[in-house]
Amino acid sequence: MSHFGACLCGTVTFEVNGNFDSFYLCHCKHCQKDTGSSYAANLFSQAAKIHWKSGHDHVTSFMLPDSRHNKSFCNLCGSAVPSTQIPGLLVVPAGCLDSEVDVLPTAQIFTSSRAIWEAAIDKLPKFDLLPD
Repeated sequence: MSHFGACLCGTVTFEVNGNFDSFYLCHCKHCQKDTGSSYAANLFSQAAKIHWKSGHDHVTSFMLPDSRHNKSFCNLCGSAVPSTQIPGLLVVPAGCLDSEVDVLPTAQIFTSSRAIWEAAIDKLPKFDLLPD
């Protein structure tokens, strides 16, 4: 299985070859801070390999001290890209993939830290595009 993706500005492009072991929606406070949203959606693999097609020199990584929390991102546009900061583990933010994700989320984790406003999401009006 191959997956392709890029950062928002298109400078960093990559291909992932192999299968994902899990797909977690993480509601921890660290993921809320680094995504600016209610959760992070990350795919994990111990066997898949990443091939950086372009812009690897623009990938910057941050490891939060005293934790396993890390993030890799394009240093031009700031968008999340795959991380190899934990040895033997590839972490791919689902939103940076341009190819279809072939697995559904495995689980929601750290739900005790869920943003309080997230409970109202299903009741909100839905629009296909930005409303007028």
